[in-house]
Amino acid sequence: MPAIVVPFRGLNGKRRLAPARDEARAALALAMLADVLAACGAVGRTVVVTGDEAARTVAVELGVAALDDPGGGQGRAVGYALALVPVAPTLVVNADVPCVVPDDLRALEAAIPPGGLSVAPAADGTTNALGLADPRLFRPLYGPGSAERFRGLGRAATVDVPSLAEDVDTLDDLRRLEARVGPRTQMALAMAGLVPAT
Repeated sequence: MPAIVVPFRGLNGKRRLAPARDEARAALALAMLADVLAACGAVGRTVVVTGDEAARTVAVELGVAALDDPGGGQGRAVGYALALVPVAPTLVVNADVPCVVPDDLRALEAAIPPGGLSVAPAADGTTNALGLADPRLFRPLYGPGSAERFRGLGRAATVDVPSLAEDVDTLDDLRRLEARVGPRTQMALAMAGLVPAT
């Protein structure tokens, strides 16, 4: 059973969900986090690393451990968490892939080559998820083009799982994925009135 780390920047991390109001953006970010944590919790021991109190509350409600974000960006947050949960193998999953289901995470784990890592890239070349044979393989390489940098760390496999590739940055992303997102994200969308009535 893997350990799973989910970094969550906080409610201000999804500014591109505008023109949704602040309250709706916050609800959507937390709902996506909850759907990701629910999928992760079904696969392995999961920890969210965040400085956001509302996210900590969501984690507790789902039986997920929470660590304080040390600051300094996503790479530092993930590295901090991995140092405290040294279990192999380890998965790192972003909080904005609300279509993910447990089988997607099992596929990410199964793709890890011996002594290497599996990489689930986003369409824009960034990285949405990692599978690490050993958490000590991790390096803070996030940002534009990060998927290629992660693949350069050693034995690496690219994972082609649509639910891990499809992250949410904008309202258009959410609307496009509406039928496939998890139940909490669907409810938050409906409550915010951000999808067309059917």
